[in-house]
Amino acid sequence: MTLRLCCAWIFILLLPGLSDGGKLLVVPMVGSHWLSMQQVVEKLVERGHEVVVVVPEINWQTETTQAYTVKTYPVSYTLEDLDNAFHEYVATHLKDLPFPVNTLALYNSSVHVFRTFFVQCKDLFSSKETLQYLNQSGFDAVLTDPAFMCGAILANYFSLPFVFFMRGFPCNLHYKAPQCPSPLSYIPRLFTFNSDHMTFFQRVENALISLLELEYCNGFYEEAIKLSSEVLQRDVSLLDLVNSASVWLLRYDFVFEYVRPVMPNMVFIGGINCAQRKPLSKVCSFSSKLHIFQGNVITLFLEVYSTNYCHQ
Repeated sequence: MTLRLCCAWIFILLLPGLSDGGKLLVVPMVGSHWLSMQQVVEKLVERGHEVVVVVPEINWQTETTQAYTVKTYPVSYTLEDLDNAFHEYVATHLKDLPFPVNTLALYNSSVHVFRTFFVQCKDLFSSKETLQYLNQSGFDAVLTDPAFMCGAILANYFSLPFVFFMRGFPCNLHYKAPQCPSPLSYIPRLFTFNSDHMTFFQRVENALISLLELEYCNGFYEEAIKLSSEVLQRDVSLLDLVNSASVWLLRYDFVFEYVRPVMPNMVFIGGINCAQRKPLSKVCSFSSKLHIFQGNVITLFLEVYSTNYCHQ
């Protein structure tokens, strides 16, 4: 049912006349993730779309701009709280600890920094004024970095189609949620340090780790699952939050990954953190083909970043 709803929205956005000048809600992750997403937002504004970026009042990239609307909301933490959590996170990664103490330390540090940053999302849903503003704005879709899940929760709350702009989840969730085949025989799991040519025992190790992935991810996103169940007023799993994403814009290049099958709505956009390069060559025609759908909010993401991806 959810998949049908997303497909229906995409079809509506593709219809001539209805797709011109879409209205987009952007829910970024503050910090370095926003630096690359900002390029997308600015390009969408150039193409005639109306964009609203919702951010907490206290963040690492406070800015004003005339290109798009920035909607802020009050939060219950300080900038020092964010700095301390991140410094602790970095310090843990720099410690030379033996296995498995290092793994446990990294996991606990990641959970701590996530819970600190996820306060932003709790504060967003506590701001009735902000929710009322977003509800009355009539958005067509949501663009979000799913690292802290707030954008996915908000999209589900307003029943809007949403697009993920991301590098990946630590527990293979970006392949599990879209139901991608992920053969354990040649797809090494994160932290195994195996290649796609594994011995029998390495494949056994790979299989055991894959069984633990969703469990440790549920622990990592415990606060997100709890909040989403409260605001959506139903039991929600981690997969429920992300598996209805309309498009997955994966911010890396498929040539640097092990060969694996992917779904049609998963797009490797590569090079997003690179500087602007020379104009698109005539050899790469993917972008020009997408001009027939110009104005469609979701397809425009593919157009903008097929240009980036095709740079030589």
